[in-house]
Amino acid sequence: MDAFAVAVASSICLGNVTYRQVFRLAAHFGLFQALMPVIGWAAGRSIYTYISGWDHWVAFGLLVFVGGKAVHGSLAAGDGEVREDPTRGMNLLILSVATSIDALAVGLSFAALRVTIWIPVLIIGFVAAAFTVAGMLAGCRLGQRFGKRMEMVGGLVLIGIGIQIVVKHLLS
Repeated sequence: MDAFAVAVASSICLGNVTYRQVFRLAAHFGLFQALMPVIGWAAGRSIYTYISGWDHWVAFGLLVFVGGKAVHGSLAAGDGEVREDPTRGMNLLILSVATSIDALAVGLSFAALRVTIWIPVLIIGFVAAAFTVAGMLAGCRLGQRFGKRMEMVGGLVLIGIGIQIVVKHLLS
């Protein structure tokens, strides 16, 4: 669901979305969502105590950073200005890590439960990619219909997801 929400926000920021952009975001989100449980599983229980104390703060910081840039861009950019593409470069990497960092804990759980992870990892990656495509298409329509206001909403959604991640971890 995080991948879906970030995809909506990203496509709102873009306005008109190309198939390449949809593919890039879906491929990266699916890949990162699939790889993080593998990394967590491989790390096993020994590293969990070190990561669990700050993983939510990393996701929060990354999402607030990218969301803040989107909000700033919606306030600063004119209608004809070219916006920064969240499906390229460092923004793509930041969003991919931020949306998948919780999957690292899932991998650690798989290791603790001694679960074979290969089928779940394939399902996780496929579902994340599919939700990303759906989010990109939905966000594109919203962005075209409501314009710059939706770019600000998209940035605020990213910030809200970051806050939700921190609150969830602090309350559990």
